Amino acid sequence: MNEPKPLTHVNGKQEMDLMKLIDRFGSEDRCREYLIHLRWPEGPECVKCGSKSLSWISTRNQFDCNSCRARFSATAGTVFHDSHLPLRKWFLATYMMVEAKKGVSANQLKRTLGTSYKTAWYLCHRIRSAMMGSSPERLQGTVEIDETFLGGKVKSGSKPAMEAARRKTTNKVMVMGALEEGGQIRLKAVGKRTVASTRSVDAFLADAVVNGVRLYSDQSSAYAHLPNHESVDHSTDEWVRGDVTTNGIESAWSLLKRSIVGSYHQLSEKHLSAYLDEFEFRFNNRENPYLFRDTLLALIHADALPYRELVEASR
Repeated sequence: MNEPKPLTHVNGKQEMDLMKLIDRFGSEDRCREYLIHLRWPEGPECVKCGSKSLSWISTRNQFDCNSCRARFSATAGTVFHDSHLPLRKWFLATYMMVEAKKGVSANQLKRTLGTSYKTAWYLCHRIRSAMMGSSPERLQGTVEIDETFLGGKVKSGSKPAMEAARRKTTNKVMVMGALEEGGQIRLKAVGKRTVASTRSVDAFLADAVVNGVRLYSDQSSAYAHLPNHESVDHSTDEWVRGDVTTNGIESAWSLLKRSIVGSYHQLSEKHLSAYLDEFEFRFNNRENPYLFRDTLLALIHADALPYRELVEASR
């Protein structure tokens, strides 16, 4: 048997929308054909020996290598490999996660896909895992830097104690962010602390920006030692001075927090980094017309995320 032919629209300049998704990927065969073309754009090859001399076993939806006799599927060795979920549900979940500006909760996917919550939750995390480390290049040019605090509602205690905890943010996780002017964002969960420190700022910037960038921040003393640095004083209602501002990164924080309140409702500190990776990936690809395709490519090349490993990491 001949291997499935690639879809004709793969190399076309077409954006994906929900109707196109339904029309083109409503069957397992169509989804499988697309994965084959994405994984092997020059034609399928054996995952064991690299040979291109293959036969297609239609009854098993597998390739048979004519050189080493290895049999493998389009999903072998990928995140999809050990999943019993239909590929068309994987595709729909991926589309929903990358197109929703504020993200999609596992409960929403559960209702949309008709799965259990456990399946939807695991599916979300496997898709997020493919987004991890997708922005390796450090920022350059002009960069806005800031920190925010997430989580940590106080459920008991006197009102003065609750107010003190809110002010000091001792019960919240600090997240640092850097936004290149007109470009990409980098985020990092630093941990529970009351304020940013020069050490945490330096460690974050060492990974997030190139040397010599122009930095804008608020009036926090944690940023005062930085070279090529200017700040605006929010305590005096100064938000913009010339081209110095942190409005861009503040807007990103606002979007992140709306996604938590409106979609996720609450985030575990153990998995916060995964949600930040998802937000960063979606934000940095906000103008990418091939975001759905590129996310599937990331899934194909991502390491597997066993459920046991995911659960054990959360204990």
